[in-house]
Amino acid sequence: MKLAIFASLLAGAAAFAPAAQKSATTSLSAADFSKEIGAQIPLGFFDPLNIVGDADKAEFDRLRWVELKHGRVAMLAVVGYLVTYAGVRFPGAEDIPSGFAALNAVPGMVWAQMVATWALMEAANRDQSETPGVNPDWSPEFIGDVRNGALDFGWDKLDEATKLRKRSIELNNGRAAQMGILGLMVHDQLGNIDTILP
Repeated sequence: MKLAIFASLLAGAAAFAPAAQKSATTSLSAADFSKEIGAQIPLGFFDPLNIVGDADKAEFDRLRWVELKHGRVAMLAVVGYLVTYAGVRFPGAEDIPSGFAALNAVPGMVWAQMVATWALMEAANRDQSETPGVNPDWSPEFIGDVRNGALDFGWDKLDEATKLRKRSIELNNGRAAQMGILGLMVHDQLGNIDTILP
């Protein structure tokens, strides 16, 4: 009995002992990526799964485009979820519920129209610099620049520091929206969405 108590005390004390620290290795690419947009306080360059540990610049740009695109979709998803939860509907869809309940209530032809719209948006909202008919003098400033020489809204008049700040804001808002829509979906499935939304 005394041996069992001593062993449990020893095991409990070992749980609070400091763990041996491995020296952190930083690859050359991680050092380069630490200066990219998105490596911001409080986390700095945060890659706990070492996804870009041995990636080159092209792979990093592809992953950044994926993050930016998911963030843009998530921002639309959060707004769409909140608007439909508030009761706003298109004419003819007043009886469609909000959240996951809408998946089974939406008619098949509406799903077909949505898939066609998504396909058109996917085709149009990408770098079109190699597409015939696009202004040949235009090229994207950064990965995710989908103005395609047609839309500007004053972007070209901004200085470089303001452009970097606005791109950082979009990236952070996208990250927050991804967490936001995840939280809304989880609470919708838990059945307590009405306790967090008025």
